[in-house]
Amino acid sequence: MSDTFYTHLPILTELSQIVKPSNFHPAPADWWVALSDVRNSTQAINAGHYKAVNMAGAASIVALLNCAPADSIPFVFGGDGATLLIPPDLLEVARATLAGVRAMVQREMQLDLRVGFVPLAEVRAHGVEVGVARLRISPHYDQALLSGGGTALAERLIKDPTTALRYLLPADAPLREADMTGLECRWQDIPSPHGETVSLLVMAVPGMPPDAASAIYRQVITEIEAAYGQEQDYHPLAVPNLHLSFKLQDLLGETKFRTPPRMIARWIYMAQIWGLNLGVRLYTMGEVLRGKRPWWQDYREQVFRTADYKKYDDTLRMIIAGRPEQRQQLSAFLEHAYQQGQLVYGLHVTDRALMTCLVFERMGRQVHFVDGADGGYSRAAIELKDRLKRFTPHQ
Repeated sequence: MSDTFYTHLPILTELSQIVKPSNFHPAPADWWVALSDVRNSTQAINAGHYKAVNMAGAASIVALLNCAPADSIPFVFGGDGATLLIPPDLLEVARATLAGVRAMVQREMQLDLRVGFVPLAEVRAHGVEVGVARLRISPHYDQALLSGGGTALAERLIKDPTTALRYLLPADAPLREADMTGLECRWQDIPSPHGETVSLLVMAVPGMPPDAASAIYRQVITEIEAAYGQEQDYHPLAVPNLHLSFKLQDLLGETKFRTPPRMIARWIYMAQIWGLNLGVRLYTMGEVLRGKRPWWQDYREQVFRTADYKKYDDTLRMIIAGRPEQRQQLSAFLEHAYQQGQLVYGLHVTDRALMTCLVFERMGRQVHFVDGADGGYSRAAIELKDRLKRFTPHQ
């Protein structure tokens, strides 16, 4: 079956391996590119609803993972949406499931989720590719990497008013109730270990030959390390900073997605989460007083190891913790490279990160999507798109 393609890909161990085009393998010709994103996400973020925007993006992923064989669907979380590759045998299920997610996001969050599907054959007809690689983040999570320009083209086709109707999921598309099992949002915002949390997007200029683009990304990664050090130095999370939330507002998003729209069911579910969080805290305090290592410490380390905070889908996306002078050093390089016509970029600065989590096994299969607070990737994308509009090739 075509859904074994991703399962059988070789495993990469470092994000820096994106600079080698041979590490990417063409997706099967009969697959589809599916994209979701929140329309007018900037307005929602400005109104303080950035957690709801993140939940809507993650919902697209968890709903499809819950109706497909494990590890059969490559995906990339983008903050306000997601990119997924769909094998043909799952296409109709995926369409109905994302129609259900769209309806749920509208009903529960009053957000408009755009959903579109583009056949890979049509992407290739435009002269671009969707190459896929598989990066091992932990024994419990392999992250998809996408290259070749195909997903960026699919996004343009879905958003361009002259082509959108051909690819957008119709408003009256058949839908199935989306299974949100595993979608969680129970953490407090995570303060930066070093003062700043930077949401960074970098894209080699469109149309650049693959080898030249690879050289650009290699240089960007080198400059990030020159400014911030190694991964352990700029990781946006620190285990001591991971704390469960007791704010009902923080728990409301998960509650809305995981329960029927009945008040009593939602109060019961939220009370259960709140009580569980309290139980974990009391248990941990008791174990510490007895001089024992609590299970909770092991779980927080598991969360740290399965954090999704750096990725690549024709755009390098990273959440980085550091100091202002480190950001300024990196920004100076990026701006120079932009002025030279080599890349476009966007970044957003805050003092904390947030996590939206998919937890299928408490000490096993899970992934924790990290974004910058107050808009993170979405606000960085605004900067990147603005630079792209103003971009003129360097002569």
